[in-house]
Amino acid sequence: MEIVFFVASVLLLLFSILAIYDGFYLHILKYRLYEHRESRLEHLTHLIRAFIFPLILLFLYLRTDTIGFWIGTVFVFLDLIVLGIDAYMEGESRVFMGGLPRWEYILHLFVNGFHFAGIAVYYVARIHINADSVRLVSTFDGVYWYSAFTWLAQQMLPGAILLALIHIIVLQPQTAKFWNKAVAKLSCCLSV
Repeated sequence: MEIVFFVASVLLLLFSILAIYDGFYLHILKYRLYEHRESRLEHLTHLIRAFIFPLILLFLYLRTDTIGFWIGTVFVFLDLIVLGIDAYMEGESRVFMGGLPRWEYILHLFVNGFHFAGIAVYYVARIHINADSVRLVSTFDGVYWYSAFTWLAQQMLPGAILLALIHIIVLQPQTAKFWNKAVAKLSCCLSV
């Protein structure tokens, strides 16, 4: 069981690092997708996914009860649906920059691959299948990497919520002005 949570932790960490680069740096700071009319729907799908991710952390990863597991699973399926919508519209959304760069397309594959692979590995740990039954495992006492995994998920929760709020702030033109001014003031420290 240790290796399952070790792998889940590594995948969650890799996803988070790449998601911050893609979802925050590229989409919000560099390309400012929220400012382009043709990218508004793509930004909206990013906003929805940014709100779903903390709910997956909370319900699927941090709660061990059955209800939390099933609520988290619903959010995973919603995330898959929104990802499909996002991928479908991405071509038209990036016309202003000559289309989605190939390297960013590859980045999206890795980000989402790590995200959903981590979820799949977590399901391997939580779902116990016998010849005559299927049950949810709700306790991992003594499993070191389980506690490391939950610690990582707890540390990620505030940042994930903040990223979701930033997606809302930049969605509205009035609050986006304040955001843009704040980022401009920090441009000395950021290479945007």
